[in-house]
Amino acid sequence: MARVVVDVMLKSEILDPQGEAVLGALPRLGVTDVASVRIGKRVEIEFGENAQNVEEQSRVIADQLLANPVIESFTVAVERGSNEGA
Repeated sequence: MARVVVDVMLKSEILDPQGEAVLGALPRLGVTDVASVRIGKRVEIEFGENAQNVEEQSRVIADQLLANPVIESFTVAVERGSNEGA
């Protein structure tokens, strides 16, 4: 079984208002050493035992469904042989 993690983030040149809000709230928690915060999303996809071209399929899913390529970028990490029986 293959497990894929897709991380989608706003491109660095795109303003991240949610990240800015978190950054602005940190001093109220006593945290003052953080320079910036960017908020994104993580998507986990599990493929069946006999799945082929898992990374390629995951990139198609991310590019056409999960991320807006105009303002977001994504990374795909494939983890083969998930923890069976754990």
